[in-house]
Amino acid sequence: MGHPRKQFSLGFLTAAVISLSLVLLASILIATGYRSMSGALVTAATDYTHQLSTTLNARVKAILGKPETDLQWLRYHPVTGADSLDERLRHLPVLLDWLQDSELVSAVYLGYADGDFLLLRDLAGAPEQDPLAGPPGSRYLLQSVERGKDGDSVTGRWRFYDDNLALLSERAMPDYRFDPRNRPWFSRARDTTDTVVTAPYVFFTTREIGVTMARRSPGTGTILGLDATLTDLGGQLHGLRLTPGTELAIVNKQQQLLAHPDRDRMRLTGDGATLQLRTLMPGRPGNRPAEDALATAAGLPQGGEVKSLEYDGDRWFGVNLPLTGLPTEALNLVVAIPEDELLADARTTLVNQTLVSIGILALFVVVGWLLGHRIATPFHRLTDHIRSLARFDFQRQPPSDSRVREAAQLGRTLSGMSNAIRGFETLSLTLNRERQLDRMLSGVLDQLLRILGERSGGIYLFEPDDNQLTLARSANSPGLPAFFANIRNRQSDAEIIATLRTTLPGNTVVSVLRDRNQHLTGVLVIELEDGADRPADELVDFITRISGAAAVAIETRQLIESQQALLDGIIRLVADAIDAKSPYTSGHCERVPILARMILDKAMASREGPFRRFTLSEPELQEFHIAAWLHDCGKITTPEYVVDKATKLETLYNRIHEIRTRFEVLHRDAELDYLEALLRGDDKTQARQQRDRRQQQLQQDFALVARCNQGGEFLAPETLAELDRISRETWQRHFSDRLGLSHDEALRLRAVPEPSLPVTEPLLSDRPEHRIPWGERKPPVQRDDPDNRWGFDMTLPTHSFNLGELHNLSVARGTLTDEERFHINNHIVQTIRLLSSLPLPAGLKQVPRLAGTHHERMDGEGYPFRLHGEDMSVPEKIMAIADVFEALTAADRPYKDGKPLSMTLAIMADMVAGGHLDGDTFGFFVRSGVWQDYARHHLDSSQVDPIDEDALLARAGLYA
Repeated sequence: MGHPRKQFSLGFLTAAVISLSLVLLASILIATGYRSMSGALVTAATDYTHQLSTTLNARVKAILGKPETDLQWLRYHPVTGADSLDERLRHLPVLLDWLQDSELVSAVYLGYADGDFLLLRDLAGAPEQDPLAGPPGSRYLLQSVERGKDGDSVTGRWRFYDDNLALLSERAMPDYRFDPRNRPWFSRARDTTDTVVTAPYVFFTTREIGVTMARRSPGTGTILGLDATLTDLGGQLHGLRLTPGTELAIVNKQQQLLAHPDRDRMRLTGDGATLQLRTLMPGRPGNRPAEDALATAAGLPQGGEVKSLEYDGDRWFGVNLPLTGLPTEALNLVVAIPEDELLADARTTLVNQTLVSIGILALFVVVGWLLGHRIATPFHRLTDHIRSLARFDFQRQPPSDSRVREAAQLGRTLSGMSNAIRGFETLSLTLNRERQLDRMLSGVLDQLLRILGERSGGIYLFEPDDNQLTLARSANSPGLPAFFANIRNRQSDAEIIATLRTTLPGNTVVSVLRDRNQHLTGVLVIELEDGADRPADELVDFITRISGAAAVAIETRQLIESQQALLDGIIRLVADAIDAKSPYTSGHCERVPILARMILDKAMASREGPFRRFTLSEPELQEFHIAAWLHDCGKITTPEYVVDKATKLETLYNRIHEIRTRFEVLHRDAELDYLEALLRGDDKTQARQQRDRRQQQLQQDFALVARCNQGGEFLAPETLAELDRISRETWQRHFSDRLGLSHDEALRLRAVPEPSLPVTEPLLSDRPEHRIPWGERKPPVQRDDPDNRWGFDMTLPTHSFNLGELHNLSVARGTLTDEERFHINNHIVQTIRLLSSLPLPAGLKQVPRLAGTHHERMDGEGYPFRLHGEDMSVPEKIMAIADVFEALTAADRPYKDGKPLSMTLAIMADMVAGGHLDGDTFGFFVRSGVWQDYARHHLDSSQVDPIDEDALLARAGLYA
């Protein structure tokens, strides 16, 4: 079997043809363009050099033209005939005008026939270390040489002047013996009447390169001369470079440098009077590549053609052009241009054209791909969509807008299939994830209609108690009946469908919903659009299968809701049991959740103040609801007689009766003492008075004990002293206290020896057996207790209970001892422990905390954790407010009346000021008016009185 032929996509082939065509065309255009531009640049360089030659010729003529005119005029001036220095000095301003007449003239001078010499030089720009420099402020130097009549004595002087020709300094220069008659310009000018121009040379004094122009004065023979520098030509060359690396130079026929843009390159050879011009010479040691290229160009034949040069691996363009501006010397302009600089624009253009071509090529590659993909894209997209379906990605929408008919038809078919699969996926998610039955029914109905491509339908739920199907959810079906009566669970699906079809409008599909036990759950009704054919069997089967999953989901949601209802019922049962256990807490566990939820709802609806951003999710609200109902569930473990303890001596009964019996015994003993006194023959009156005093004292003492037992007033120290006195009264017990005891009582007395009867005992006693130890049931509430895994921080009394009579009667306020108060407070510990032991789901993990912190204080002095206000959440603070408000206003307690609103809120304001309740929560509670809503439904009208909210908040310290 042969190998399959390699295949290419239509987009690739289209792009490849366009790309290859563009590459060929671009290559031809770029090569032709580069060649044309290179030739144009070389031609432009040739034109440039010719223009440069013309410019320099004009510049040389300009340098010599004005000075020559000045020489012709000055040769007739009287200074030419002055025969002394003083006379010559009088004509100094004329020389100054002559010097200033041209910026290229550096010095003017006169050489006299007798060898005298006078030169005026401009010092502007001379460096301070220049030997010609004079004192500060010097602008002009006048050099003079005078020879004696004998010709042997020579006097050289230098005079320095400022800008105004004021003499600054005069120096005798004995070594300055310059004789103009020995200079070529003197001898040449002496022999002709024309202006003499020397060849360029190095000036003796300034070391500059220039020419000397001289002319003889008729009649006197004095030679007038001036030095014109060629420095300006170097500056002119600097500004005429074609490229930054272009080398320009003016040379003479000996190829000596006369002008160059770089003054440092104008190095002179020799020293002193033998200074000579630098000669261009290729390959000279120390030369730079540019100098070698320039020297090579200087060796080219004179002419206007640009030649290509190569030196030391670098390519240059060179030209050697004659300059005719100096009549006495043949000068040449030498130009060397780096090839890479001259052709830089051409190469840049080449690169740009290449980049543009690449860009165009890329563009047309894209265009080619687009053209190919324009045809193949619908099929690619359909292929990708099918792959996505194979990867279980049902979210993508297949294309159906292609102009290719087959592709469009295939796209529409795939779109319908994708929508069905996506709807089925969403339906599955709805069945599995939606927790609320109502929302689940809506989602199921919507997705089923979407899958089937229909718009109308409904779901009926079966109510077994009423034997009817009730419409639970509908979509675009106003004609569906609200219910179907006389439906029985034992009926078959066919019987139920037949019953429904007698009432249902139009063309409908009906599917009966049954749970796992085949119990009737409900009915699914799909209304087909008008004109639709009878539904296919496949559609009916599909709806039946889907409805089966819906039935199971409905059953699950109903079970969840039933379990939730059962949980709520059990919670209410526990709360009601706690309230029913003691009349002292009647209704508390029911009313606190109501008030707490009222405050919570107001806080979540608040749009200003401290709770403007406060909110709770649905699971958090459920947590709060359960915690509020079970906030006192630990009271199940609290002994009832402690909760209901109305007197100090009360346990399972009020032990005041036992003490009264002792007083009765003492009262009878007083009567017996009286009778015994009569039998002894004592004074009857005295005996009676003693009996009466004793019995009266016993009555008073018992009245005090009974009053202390009630706990209605604070015990003063004097009262406690009286109790102590009474407790020291004694009585005689003649019967054993070990008879008829319970097992626990016998255990407590095991370590106490039984005294011999009769025994004398205190009237009020705190005996060892009254102190009941914790034993193995010691609660883990101390912070350092290793069993304390909840973080409790409470003070644990030494004993579980102390039943001592004097100990109980000595309670300063109320009826509870410290031990009993702990057992009351311990209910919150038990609440947390009981709730923590439950297998709570993740959404209810905070129930123990929410239920167990309503006795915490903002100042950290509460229980069981000693939390501070910043450690408590808003729901916890709300629970504390609700617990206190309900406890103060409750009117169904047998031991107290419900307090009026004004007193209740005043007490709570004091609790805020005292660090007990949270100020922000209390302030919101007052300002929101929740207390008014609660009072209208749960308080007696006699408790509702006027409230001054501002005064309350000020009392709580919430107003500055």
